[in-house]
Amino acid sequence: MATTLRKVGVTIAAWTAFASSALAHHPTGSKIPATFTEGLLSGLGHPVIGPDHLAFIIAIGIAAAIVPGGIGVVGAFMAASTLGVLAHFGAWNLPFAEVLVASTVIVAGILVARGRIAGSGMWLALAALAGVVHGYAFGESIVGADRGVLGAYLVGLAVISAVVAIGIMLVTRSLAGPASSGEARLRVAGAVIGAVGVVLLAGSLVA
Repeated sequence: MATTLRKVGVTIAAWTAFASSALAHHPTGSKIPATFTEGLLSGLGHPVIGPDHLAFIIAIGIAAAIVPGGIGVVGAFMAASTLGVLAHFGAWNLPFAEVLVASTVIVAGILVARGRIAGSGMWLALAALAGVVHGYAFGESIVGADRGVLGAYLVGLAVISAVVAIGIMLVTRSLAGPASSGEARLRVAGAVIGAVGVVLLAGSLVA
């Protein structure tokens, strides 16, 4: 148990360091993307520089591996996140977006820890709702850009979300072993994802 907890702690620390480093080297920094290339690079970067978004996409990838028709969960998240970006771009207001994003990560961690007990219906509902929330957060960096840049940004978001989620799905399937060990891995993964959400929720409430 102690070894598992150490691994969880190391994973969270490494995740935080990675996100901080990636954010410091983001292609457009804090500027609104002004060209097609900048929009594409910004879209590719945003889902992986934020530990909240990355944690949720990893959870979606795990879900795709363990529930029937799981690839549809990935598709639901991608479609809903596109709607969220467009809503923010269109000046729709979503209060407490950061709190909601962190909360979806916590829920995703709980569902991962529950393993196959959490069926595809639960995951589809979460992916659709959370997709809008995460998409709204993604949209913050593209508000004010030209429509062509927005299109490139959406392409980048879709590509990186699909690559990460499907990659995690394949890794999860490759690590599948006996039922007992597989469920134990899911509980640890759920604990890590949930812990990231709790830390981020605390930060958003304090800020």
